[in-house]
Amino acid sequence: MKNIFEPKDNQEIIARIHNLTPESKALWGKMKVDQMVSHCIAPINVALGREKINVPIPLRIMGRLMKKSWLDAPEFKKNSPTAKEFIRKETYDFEATKTELIKSVQKLGEGFQVVQLETHPFWGKLNEKDWNNLQWKHLDHHLRQFGV
Repeated sequence: MKNIFEPKDNQEIIARIHNLTPESKALWGKMKVDQMVSHCIAPINVALGREKINVPIPLRIMGRLMKKSWLDAPEFKKNSPTAKEFIRKETYDFEATKTELIKSVQKLGEGFQVVQLETHPFWGKLNEKDWNNLQWKHLDHHLRQFGV
């Protein structure tokens, strides 16, 4: 697996983000491209300590039980569930949101030390490999969703 914390791999994801346009259409799912770009910022913000999500105790338990299967999967499945805080239904300024996503991904490219959260509210304790795995797969999943 590629590494979101490594500059070369990080730039590969950013190049794919640059290929998104306001006219990009989803190959599956309900989100429009501006919503997807905004949605992708949120999990990065959680990792960077900029945003918090509230996970009820039963879902915390479920997340910890599911963690290994998600980490071991080669990619995220289409139409996978998401945290309510990550759902986007509004309309967003595409270019501004895309720029914000690129800056957030670039921040991850500075290295694992930028991650401010050791224990994820849903997945539990995550190490560098786990954070990379989840961030890379999430971004890759949605970029594939929009054909880039």
